[in-house]
Amino acid sequence: MTQMNMVQAINDALRFEMQRDDRIVVLGEDVGKVGGVFRVTAGLYDEFGDDRVIDTPLSEGGIIGAAIGMALYGLKPVPEIQFSDFIFPAYDQIVSELAKFRYRSGGEFPCPMVIRTPVGGGIRGGHYHSQSPEAQFIHVAGLKVVCPATPADAKGLLLSALRDPDPVMFFEPKRIYRAAKGEVPEGDYTVPIGKANVARQGEHVTLVTWGAMLYESLDAANKVQAEGVNVEIIDLRTLWPLDIDTVVASVKKTGRVVVVHEAPKTCGLGGEIVALINEKAFLYLEAPPKRVCGFDTPFPYTLENEYLPLSHRIVPALLETARY
Repeated sequence: MTQMNMVQAINDALRFEMQRDDRIVVLGEDVGKVGGVFRVTAGLYDEFGDDRVIDTPLSEGGIIGAAIGMALYGLKPVPEIQFSDFIFPAYDQIVSELAKFRYRSGGEFPCPMVIRTPVGGGIRGGHYHSQSPEAQFIHVAGLKVVCPATPADAKGLLLSALRDPDPVMFFEPKRIYRAAKGEVPEGDYTVPIGKANVARQGEHVTLVTWGAMLYESLDAANKVQAEGVNVEIIDLRTLWPLDIDTVVASVKKTGRVVVVHEAPKTCGLGGEIVALINEKAFLYLEAPPKRVCGFDTPFPYTLENEYLPLSHRIVPALLETARY
């Protein structure tokens, strides 16, 4: 085990798998000599050369389109979109082409690819560098969507994604790139896609979250503990396919649920989670499910800490739900 932050863990996973599988090609804006804007791909260019770590033009549609061609002809591309906010010029390629190749070919043409991109707020990036667009990809059949919250999960889930036969959207919470630190297994280490983690045991309220909001949720849970409220926290890790069984098992135990995510509330993944809980555990609920989310506005610059569902917004939701 080695102490790493999330940047180091992702870099370690990429290096390990590139050494193991020479079909893997990393491409994107500034991923080569510079090592990426957050230095996640630092050192890979020097080790693997410019035919496997490719600096591309500033064209997200071109990056994903080229990666799709690579995947269909036997490579395993790992394109990076510098910020998730920039992914929309490539949305047509992802939705109309990438997500549909296996289905439209009757399984004859899989299109393995991992699209890495930083998501979320917390770095004072304003409305063009802080969005959380995961719901727009969860809605698209044919894509898997992953968002780790710890360095160990970042490495383990990325290695699983790199070996998956289907396309995976790999969202990296930039706010905790260097703030989240922990022990990470060395060498070959995987975390299964589609399996949530019970990050904190509790009995009074279930809190479902992912990404950087795990840490805000843990802080809020510690604060309400002093009020006699014991919170169980589910870190989804994989947003789709959703591990609803783990969520439902927790809700059946607590009878109450709060969902926390950075993305805007309307049509966010939290709404789907609440709907699934109502379908599968309605008779166990002792309070209405509650969502603590970003607001239905563009992501602000000066009011970032008011927009984000930080601990000070989660605490009242937990207390209200527990006392209902």
